[in-house]
Parts: sequence; C-alpha cells; structure tokens
Amino acid sequence: MSDGQKPKPQHAPKAPHEDPIFLESTPARPIRILGEYIHPLVQLKREEIGDTIVMFGSARIESQETAEARCTRLKNEKTSKMPAAKLAKHRAALRHAKRLLEMSRYYEEARQLSHKLTTWSLTLGPRPRRFVVCSGGGPGIMEAANRGAYEAGGKSVGLSIELPHEQIAKALIVFPGGFGTMDELWEMLTLLQTGKLPKQNIILIYGRKYWDEVLNWKAMVRWGTINEDEYNMLQFADTVDEAFDYIRAGLEKYHMEPDPFLRA
Repeated sequence: MSDGQKPKPQHAPKAPHEDPIFLESTPARPIRILGEYIHPLVQLKREEIGDTIVMFGSARIESQETAEARCTRLKNEKTSKMPAAKLAKHRAALRHAKRLLEMSRYYEEARQLSHKLTTWSLTLGPRPRRFVVCSGGGPGIMEAANRGAYEAGGKSVGLSIELPHEQIAKALIVFPGGFGTMDELWEMLTLLQTGKLPKQNIILIYGRKYWDEVLNWKAMVRWGTINEDEYNMLQFADTVDEAFDYIRAGLEKYHMEPDPFLRA
C-alpha cells in the first residue's frame, strides 16, 4: 500500500433490515413487534380473507372424547387396596376429570358453531373469503374452532401471536376461559367503549352459567363504573343455534360490505 492511500474495508456494512444480528438485538425489538403486527395482515390479504369472526376460550377445555376417556380410566382403576394418601389423590383426580367432562360441552359447541358459521360463509363466495373463523393456534376452544371450520370445508386462521383484531374482526365469540380469554374480551370492550371500533362490531358471550358465576357484570353498572349502554354491548348465548342466529343477523345487517383494509 502506497503512502497516503486509504485502506479498503474488508466487509461492507449490511443494511439494517439485512442484518440478522441487529434485528435480533434488544434495540430492534420495536421493529420485531411491528413485523408481528404487519406480517399476519399481509398473509391474510394473500389468502384473500376479507374479514374474520374471532373465537376464543380456554386452552384447557378438552373434547368430549378425551374427557370421557379420562373419566372411564379413573373409574376403572382398582381403589380397594390403595393407601389413604393415594386414594385421596385418586378421588381428587376423578372430581377434576368429571369437571373437565362437564366443560367439554363447550369444546363440542365451539366446534359445531364454527362449522355452522363456516358453512354459511362459504355461500358468500370465495373472493374475498368472508367471515373466516379466526382463533389461536393452540388446543382447547381454539382447536375446536379451527377443527369445525376444517370439517365444514373452509379455511380458518390459527395464530400463535396476537392479531390486530380491531382491523378485521367483525365479531368476537367468547367461550368460557381464564386470564387470556378475559384479556381478549377486555381489549375488544375497551375499543368499543372508547369509540376505536364501530358500535356495530359484535361481542357474544357464550355460556352464561359459567360467565355469570365468574364475573358479576351488573355490579359494574350498579357501582357506576360502566353504564347501561356499555353493559348492552354484551350479548349472551347458551346454544349453538342461538349464537349462530345472532351472529349471522348482525353480520348481515351491518357487515356485508367487505372491509377495505385487506383489499387495499
């Protein structure tokens, strides 16, 4: 190298979006979050999905077949010679299995409801695909929702990340569930309450026996933390036919025009 000549860099720096080390770093976390928000929407547009019906509920609710098999196995175990401690555990396990069997009705009803909604949505044409059932990618009610849509011959969307529901969900059906299910419900209710979502978007609570025991809805009205109009954003159903009729009527009344968001 002659005097005064600048050394050439051995490696040209990568652009930020091409640098995997940078993209996986802590400073780039906002970029990854944005990617998780946008990527599902791109995929939905690619699949020509016009809008969705979101179904959520507990991942711990099993199919009736699975729950019945557990109960049968526990009932058939020989208990006459069990030590007291083991017998107590067996009885507790059997009580839990019976409760899971009772709750399995919601798995089967979510599956049936998804099947009915998908069968109806398929009559609306393939481009765009209307009112596609969308849920998580996990077990329980999410599995039931995806399974029902598949059995009806339709598409479903199973996501392992949070979907920007406010963009494309025209209805949210909430089956019995725990913290995660309530998080989805509160998010949608807050968006409706604050006017971030159109009032025509549908929220249906499925299984009033469960939800009325878990949450005292009217107490919020009585204490003044919500008003009657906000309480009336909630609708309830206890049968597949009741839920289907309500969801279909609401969609036909307010949402037959496909959402332009995914057509842009």
